[in-house]
Amino acid sequence: MKSVPKLIRRFVGILFISFLLIIVLNLVIVVQVGSNQTASGSPYTTAKEIGRAMVKTETGYFLDESHREELERNRAWAILIEEQTHSVVWSTGNLPEGIPAKYSLSDISNLTLGYLRDHPTYVGEAEDGIVVLGYPTDRYWKAMWPTWDYGFIANLPKTVLIALVCNVLLIFLIYVTVTSRLIRSVDPIIAGIKSLTTRNRLPVKETGIFSEVAFSINQASRLLEDQERLLEKKETARANWIAGVSHDIRTPLSMVMGCAGQLKEDDRLTEDARKKAELIVKQSQRMRSLINDLNLASKLEYNMQPIHPKTENMVAVARQVTADFINMDMDDQYPIMWETDEALTYCPVNADKALLKRAIGNLIQNCRSHNTESCHIYVSVFAEKDACTVAVDDDGVGIDRDRLEKLNSAPHYMVCDENTADQRHGLGLLIVKQIAAAHGGGVLLSQSPYGGLRAEISLPICSLR
Repeated sequence: MKSVPKLIRRFVGILFISFLLIIVLNLVIVVQVGSNQTASGSPYTTAKEIGRAMVKTETGYFLDESHREELERNRAWAILIEEQTHSVVWSTGNLPEGIPAKYSLSDISNLTLGYLRDHPTYVGEAEDGIVVLGYPTDRYWKAMWPTWDYGFIANLPKTVLIALVCNVLLIFLIYVTVTSRLIRSVDPIIAGIKSLTTRNRLPVKETGIFSEVAFSINQASRLLEDQERLLEKKETARANWIAGVSHDIRTPLSMVMGCAGQLKEDDRLTEDARKKAELIVKQSQRMRSLINDLNLASKLEYNMQPIHPKTENMVAVARQVTADFINMDMDDQYPIMWETDEALTYCPVNADKALLKRAIGNLIQNCRSHNTESCHIYVSVFAEKDACTVAVDDDGVGIDRDRLEKLNSAPHYMVCDENTADQRHGLGLLIVKQIAAAHGGGVLLSQSPYGGLRAEISLPICSLR
């Protein structure tokens, strides 16, 4: 799944950013700690400064007030060991108890390296001897005999780098282990969420850290399944009701049409009565057509209408339907113009010929039904890209842009005229849309360049082998 690599990349990015921040933080800490341990502020430097500041006078040795104050601030003491006698010839007044007054060369060597009576000591060179600074026992810690192998020192950068790499690899290994377990837990959750949009929903195991999420997904899946079953039950009942009503109406409707037809031809009735009988026949025929349309629309909606597609020439089918309507228009009230380019003689589509003829016929009939006075109808077939399109135009009353937008966005095309009980755009266009959808095509309504309505049905062109 695409989301899993994205999740991994995000975690790896966070990991490397964390590494970078840790390294930067450690460098800052090292620099901060090192700055407090530099030579300029170390006791070694202080001992050297005091040794240089020691002044010999006729009455003895003298140390200026500023250096004395510095020693007091650090709770340090100092002695001056004379070079010739190895004896203490000067000292501060805060010497700890037990500090010797005379030293051997061995004693001087020891205090130079480390401690004197557990006090860390530091040595500075004076004019006639050495100055020894002593600090409280808990102030400094000294390594007296540090000895390192030269090879170890020479290879220290490489050793540190290897250790760093090992640490990084160990952390990365821990990260990959933890992340892989997390991803294994997330994968079923993602799969379960994606399956909610399909008919084949996957149950998610309600275990691990995402058990509550898995429970919610399973609950949502069960809820959707219950709703789908209820919806299917309702839709099946509706389809069965439509089919049953259509079947039950046909028999009495046929009887009404038969009786009305006989009355229309009965010379014993008055002219007015025969006209009324003729009106009953026409309205009964219209009712029968509406029932057939309703039944067909219901079957197409629920995929109950058998479709037998094969390769058909869209141009030939459209020309045949157009010719049938021209032959039916005996009064030439709705003249039809064939506007197809003469160069286009073949446009193959994979379609059920009967349904395709029904769709094109509905488009032409739509022009006749909604222009009761008269109108010109223009039929054209054209091929563009991967689709073959039949367009039916008229120069009738047309339609405004707002209603046209509603027709294209409405899923059923059932829009009533405000001034009449008739359907301005009803089952005829709905069936056209359903037939196009069943063949993988579509329907588009627009304003005709001739001033009326333009309806297009487009089907994919099938490849010839």
